[in-house]
Amino acid sequence: MEYPSETMAILCGLFGKTKQAYYKHKRKSFSELEVEQEILSIVAVYRADMPVIGGLKLYHLVRSVLGDAMDMGRDKFLNLLHRHKLIIPPRKTHHTTNSNHLYFKYPNLVKELPIYYVNQVWVSDITYIYTTDDKFCYLHLITDAFSRMIIGFVLAPTLEAKYTIEALEQAIHNAGGGNLCGTIHHSDRGVQYCCDDYVLRLKSHSIRISMTEDSNPTDNGVAERVNGIIKNEFLEPLPTPRTIQDALPMVQHAVHTYNHLRPHLSLDMRTPAQVYMGNTG
Repeated sequence: MEYPSETMAILCGLFGKTKQAYYKHKRKSFSELEVEQEILSIVAVYRADMPVIGGLKLYHLVRSVLGDAMDMGRDKFLNLLHRHKLIIPPRKTHHTTNSNHLYFKYPNLVKELPIYYVNQVWVSDITYIYTTDDKFCYLHLITDAFSRMIIGFVLAPTLEAKYTIEALEQAIHNAGGGNLCGTIHHSDRGVQYCCDDYVLRLKSHSIRISMTEDSNPTDNGVAERVNGIIKNEFLEPLPTPRTIQDALPMVQHAVHTYNHLRPHLSLDMRTPAQVYMGNTG
């Protein structure tokens, strides 16, 4: 049996019982093959929204549905995915930035800095999204480094700083606005982040400015990682959008799913939204 994506919530209360009790009861009369088919059905639900989510995260999500009723260990689960060709191969990433400008470049404030709380460090980056008609559009992102939550994003037709500033304004709003003197904004040395308008906006909220050293992409690893997840896990498996207007709802859905549904190993398998909103459950 395969469940459409919107019915996943129903699994929380099947037949008026807990999902774990329901599946624990069913398991008694299931053959091993039938148990595997049930597990694959739940995998299909999550893969519908997160087509290339990794096997370990899927294992955690399936266990969250079945609880103690799932007596399949991690290795056996991964072998099941492998047998059904559901293991996602690793992907190569590509990094680009343009720091050939005359604006002041700020020092790196976050190198080896322990990050202990939300809104301590924001990381910013821009990545391209391919479209068939327009060729490229650009996703301007700001991510909270502690929770990994995307707190500002704009899909734009160009790399102009006005769109980067729009993403920044979203982040400032989501953080409560006002004086954010405890926040460090970290980015590469791209002209969008060094230009007067962007720097002025940061300083007007007492946000400290930090930048990578010598355009080294590893100095902005969290932002690069988030870019890769949005593009490779959520957008690449979908049909290529024709225009930026077609791409926008795809990006909006990807960001929502990333923030609210996708667990992170680095967050003890919680979602970015759970951590950012203070949910430690």
